[in-house]
Amino acid sequence: MFDRWGRFVVRRAWWVIGGWLVGAFLIIGLLPNLSDITSGDQGSFLPGSYESVQAINLSKTAFPEQATSTAIVVVKRSDGGELTQADQDRVGALSTAIAGAHIAGIGQPVTGPQAVAPNKLVQLINVPITAALTDAQGQMDAVTKTRDVIKTSLAGTGLSAGVAGQIAQVVDNNDTFNTAFTVVGSATFALIILLILLIFRSPIAALLPIVVISVVLQVSSNLIATAGKAFGFNVDQSLQTLLLIVLYGIGTDYMLFLLFRYRERLRAGADKKSAMVYAVARVGEVITSAAAAVIVAFLVLLLATFGGFGSLGPALAIAVFVMLVTGLTLIPALVSLIGPATFWPSKAWKREPKGTAFARIGAAVGRRPAVTAVASGLVLIALASGALMFKADYDFAAGFPSTTESAKAAADLERGFPQGALDPTLAYLTTSDGSRLTPAQLDRFAADAAKVNGVGGVQPPATSADGTVAVYSLLLNVNPASNEAIDLVHDHLRGDLHAVAPPGTKVLIGGTTAIYADINSANTRDLSVILPIAALLIAIILALLLRSVVAPVYLVVAVLLNFAATLGSAIYLFQGVAGRPGVTFQLPIVLYLFVLAIGTDYNILMIARLREEARAGNEPRKAAALGVQHGGPSVAAAGLILAGTFAVLALAPVSFLQQIGFSVAAGILLSAFVMSMFLVPSLTALLGHAAWWPGHGDVNRSGAERAPAPPQVPVGSN
Repeated sequence: MFDRWGRFVVRRAWWVIGGWLVGAFLIIGLLPNLSDITSGDQGSFLPGSYESVQAINLSKTAFPEQATSTAIVVVKRSDGGELTQADQDRVGALSTAIAGAHIAGIGQPVTGPQAVAPNKLVQLINVPITAALTDAQGQMDAVTKTRDVIKTSLAGTGLSAGVAGQIAQVVDNNDTFNTAFTVVGSATFALIILLILLIFRSPIAALLPIVVISVVLQVSSNLIATAGKAFGFNVDQSLQTLLLIVLYGIGTDYMLFLLFRYRERLRAGADKKSAMVYAVARVGEVITSAAAAVIVAFLVLLLATFGGFGSLGPALAIAVFVMLVTGLTLIPALVSLIGPATFWPSKAWKREPKGTAFARIGAAVGRRPAVTAVASGLVLIALASGALMFKADYDFAAGFPSTTESAKAAADLERGFPQGALDPTLAYLTTSDGSRLTPAQLDRFAADAAKVNGVGGVQPPATSADGTVAVYSLLLNVNPASNEAIDLVHDHLRGDLHAVAPPGTKVLIGGTTAIYADINSANTRDLSVILPIAALLIAIILALLLRSVVAPVYLVVAVLLNFAATLGSAIYLFQGVAGRPGVTFQLPIVLYLFVLAIGTDYNILMIARLREEARAGNEPRKAAALGVQHGGPSVAAAGLILAGTFAVLALAPVSFLQQIGFSVAAGILLSAFVMSMFLVPSLTALLGHAAWWPGHGDVNRSGAERAPAPPQVPVGSN
């Protein structure tokens, strides 16, 4: 099948390239942009069955005019001293100035003596954000213009102020994500160019993936945005950065798989077109199976209850599919036209290297497969033990730079108020029969809620127009985004507040902390469902590729062990060495995406080469040695580049991106250099012919020892 496809692409290379250019132009020019479906609101990713979402829906019904969020202006003296009465009067004037600016998207600012901290170090102005939740730009503009008024009004007063709150964090973090995207993108380009230059010593080979994948990135982004519009899903802010890393990582992998086989065939004496047909015939099945495994693993995320994961899966699956199509069409067409000049000016492509490190590694694996299997397995098991200490961290604010205005304002607020004042937990009290709440019910709940463990204060309630719903702001005595607060809400706060609801009433608990507690529950459930289903589907793909049920079993076990080892190594580093309270809650799913799914690529490439060497008539240990010798360079090169592209995330000024960068880079290196280079070949050598049962894929039924020899034509430098 793939040999016929290779001949089609090579013979009609100009048509393939022209079709790609036309299609890319139409998609980029006519379809929506990724920013149209991007959301930073984690609560918007939860289904309606969770209590925090039910609280949000109740709020929309009971308080249709209520602010969608609040910007908190934190005012202090520039010298750090206590606020005088004159200072407090100036804060009141500032509140009036904000109101008088008639900023679109805000309500009436509120301050006063009750907004002065007991120690008089800070005073707050609550600025309601009335822009709709769907109007993200309107919300951000409201905060930005409020900041402009503050700077003008406080000039020369001896006071300084900053705006804190969720929308202010989004404004600051948008800049942070843009910075991260720029830094990571630049570093990724530089790394890919440098590594491919070292591998092929050719500027053409180094620039080819940059040019091609840049187009694929934009095409994929627009297709994802179109799918989001069509099927009604949003994506997280980090998707753009992850797309860049995934496409340049996977795309470069697929290109390397093709170029290594193309160069190998050129060395055997084939002309440039027949060499590319051969490369597509051999590598096409590998990258198709590898991409299918990745796409299936991504699409399994549709089973996630947390929409942030559920939307991430289809988005990345679309990108990988576009990259697969590119790898089977545009790249072969381009290289077949460029020919051996792809490797210009180096002449090394003409010579078969002798005595390489991979030949020595392969010989060692083939000579002692049992020792190799035990040693590599123990390395993975030792690292995997760290996964038993996993703790999730939901404090996004702590993961962003502490130098932003919102972060500094939040730190100033905590000098005078409970930590939970910045982001109160919301308790919605309603009657069971829909009648009006009585004053006695309102007072009783406020008094009893104040006694609940973990509550540092209860603000007076706001009541709906019909009197059937009241909302209380509960100030927790811990950081509302900390693991301690998440555990507090998850373990007993929500239940304790339900228990103190007066007779005839019920309570729904909402707010950011409650949302994160529900995300915690969704995350745990999702992992328990997604991992086994993905493993089963990947095993089925491997079974179809290899016509075997034995090899897929140990390949999937190896990938799962590698996943656990990667998570464990991250926990040892970040929770152990760095002393963090946990690793970002997104890390297990991200490792699932990029280590479990993509790590399968290297297994597929290696096991396909092992099968090819076995079909050539080599006994199992010899086949393992030759498989590592010939397949090792492409696995190593692809692994280094993909790990390197993720490692540059360590340059991002965002903690959770740094964690993802290190962890995925470590996982890819373990996949390429421990699992695929040592564990899988050694296990295959030990099992021998049984590894291919019942299909016996190691037997060449055509009777030919190797693929037909290429035509002997002069090998020129063209």
